Amino acid sequence: MKIQTHQLYRTKEQRVPQHIIVLLSAIAIFLPYHTYSNPVIHTEPYTQEFVITAYYSPLPNQCCYVKGGEEVDKILNGQGLHGADGTAVYPGMIAAPSSYPFGTTITLPGLGTVRVNDRGGAINELGNGKHRLDIWAGHGEEGLARALAFGVQRVKGTVYPNGTAQPDVQFDLAALPAPIDELRTYFIEKDNLLALRPKVGDRGLSVYLLQDYLHDIGYLKRGPTGFFGEQTKNSWYAFLHDYQLKISDGLDATSAAFVLGAKQRKGAEQPFEQFIDPSASKDSIAEAQRLLRFLGYYKGRTSGIYDDNLFASIVKFQQEHGLVGTAEDNGAGRIGPVTSKAIRAEWDRSIVAIHANRYLDLHAIDTKLEEKGNRLRQFLGDDYNGGQVRLLQRALADLGFFDATKINGNFGPMTKDAVMAYQFDRKIITSKSDKGAGYVGPTTLRFLRNDQRNILYHLVRAQGWNAL
Repeated sequence: MKIQTHQLYRTKEQRVPQHIIVLLSAIAIFLPYHTYSNPVIHTEPYTQEFVITAYYSPLPNQCCYVKGGEEVDKILNGQGLHGADGTAVYPGMIAAPSSYPFGTTITLPGLGTVRVNDRGGAINELGNGKHRLDIWAGHGEEGLARALAFGVQRVKGTVYPNGTAQPDVQFDLAALPAPIDELRTYFIEKDNLLALRPKVGDRGLSVYLLQDYLHDIGYLKRGPTGFFGEQTKNSWYAFLHDYQLKISDGLDATSAAFVLGAKQRKGAEQPFEQFIDPSASKDSIAEAQRLLRFLGYYKGRTSGIYDDNLFASIVKFQQEHGLVGTAEDNGAGRIGPVTSKAIRAEWDRSIVAIHANRYLDLHAIDTKLEEKGNRLRQFLGDDYNGGQVRLLQRALADLGFFDATKINGNFGPMTKDAVMAYQFDRKIITSKSDKGAGYVGPTTLRFLRNDQRNILYHLVRAQGWNAL
């Protein structure tokens, strides 16, 4: 169930963090050795040496998963809701060897006082006299960052056996570092904001990514911090208001699509800058006619002539935006500073909405693939087998890197060669000796998902949604 028990592979641009290497090496050394001596029965508090790691509770829509997806991370870490004794997860919960009865309290200098409510397949008494503990590090991205940053710690603690006076649990989860950079190793969705759900109060790489977008499109003055606090909330509300979206404390697929659309829209040429009345130039009037037609207010020809039709179209726009009451009001039928600003804002929203709809279509494809069980959702490598490998082979076959007649669900040499060929083609690796070569890690999985999504998007555009 633990983060620390699996093998990690990385692509050339991503170095495996040193603490992960140390953690894996330590466990590889320790696990084969179990104590075979008769357990000592303690009736008083005693000192014990521990080797401690951390685990977390996966949540949907994270930016990153240590195994590539929510479900496989749950297999690695448990469902993340309760300990083995049924206790709901809480700060200070630990998994301990089975020789430690549930409810046993342990004081760990520098960490706090914790209590045993969980077990784990790798949580054993070690042959060198040390005992393994796994400490719960929290939920979601912040919990994952804490667990990764925690690494392997060796601590001499005090155990309070059941039947002795048990101190209260005292453990400050926030005191455990949760550096965002720990998550970048596993960042699959950095090109797919619609898959993320950061909200007010969150910390993590998803928040950082949203802040980066808001900063880039001019809504957040300061650079990203990874914390969704008051300043980010105010910037977020301003964005939602400007694009006439429902005010919400967090990101959903629609608002994420508009953020990406606004990013794509950034830097595009603005519509006409001149004011429009009967004295305006023919070119300026023609541009106003085209723009109002695009917005659905003008249905005449692009004549460059300021006529009654154009006048009525401008008045209609002004009335719908509360700028005038009647055609006799001052400024009615003319595009001055206020009307020009409103038209540009409406034009901007319309352009962004067009981009957003494309992103929403791509997201709908992901959703349909997920519903049908046809989406790649985990890292894959040597000796893996099953449905996910079959999907990988199918995806590689669709892209021309694998023989479709050889699809068998087993990740053997042929599949590894196909993965490497794909990685070379996408410039993920430049040598067979690169880390991650032949392994579907974060970068390769992200590229495969994008390719699969784009192929199906063009299919839907050509044949409709029933083609899926």
